[in-house]
Amino acid sequence: MLCRLCPRDCGALRTETEGTGRCRMPAAPVLARAALHHWEEPPISGSQGSGTIFFSGCSLGCVFCQNEQISHKNFGQAVTTPRLRAICQELIAQGAHNINLVNPTHYAHVVRALLENPLPVPVVWNSGGYDRVETLRTLEGKVSIYLPDLKYLDSGTAQAYSATPDYPETAQAAIQEMVRQTGPCQFDRTGLLLQGTIIRHLLLPGQVNQAKAVMDWTARTFPPGTVLFSLMSQYTPWGDLSACPELSRRLRPGEIRTAQAYMENLGLSGFTQERTSAREEYTPPFDLTGV
Repeated sequence: MLCRLCPRDCGALRTETEGTGRCRMPAAPVLARAALHHWEEPPISGSQGSGTIFFSGCSLGCVFCQNEQISHKNFGQAVTTPRLRAICQELIAQGAHNINLVNPTHYAHVVRALLENPLPVPVVWNSGGYDRVETLRTLEGKVSIYLPDLKYLDSGTAQAYSATPDYPETAQAAIQEMVRQTGPCQFDRTGLLLQGTIIRHLLLPGQVNQAKAVMDWTARTFPPGTVLFSLMSQYTPWGDLSACPELSRRLRPGEIRTAQAYMENLGLSGFTQERTSAREEYTPPFDLTGV
């Protein structure tokens, strides 16, 4: 296939076994882990966990990615779409509240095929926010919950950390399409999210103003009660940050407090993390569990 799934629009030839283009992945899905995960936002994890499936490769490639083993180094194992369907069923049998597809952007064609027959639990599209609106429209009615990042609203920062100067406008358009599809958040009687969009922002060292800009846009764009906002403080220095030494430290308590106070003053509904979340153990082991 000549791939135009993500905003890179590289037109790479991806065969079932050969990967090219920015994501470096073949057309067949490559997975690194499939297991119940208890560290997502409360209405996603619930009491039994989210059935989380981690796809390998990435079209975004952020320099600070904590999943670099799979996003940068391509670790994973290829499976067939029928096997992917079976993995979903196995997670549901284990009690998963939902099927949580992590970093699925470059496998949108696989997700469409997977969901031709609906699953009995909500499906979560958990992406970096760098998604094409045209691709997202092909998922309408198949994905119940969108869980996108909104990393930056400054093109210079987006270029420096993700080589995507178009990230701000691309992610904003993608998130608006996600919210159009899901509408306001809907919950079951136990508080689990059945449908809706949660916008995530990972607070980075020295980037409190970036976080404020993201929160301002969210509050300005969506009426109260439409989306939830998740301010994450789990940043941990990871990988080779020699080109971005300002990221080679953990968050300071004052940065977290300032961002959280700003979110509260804006009246954004959602979730915040404490500084204790910034631990390596919050990154799951990529060891082909469940694959």
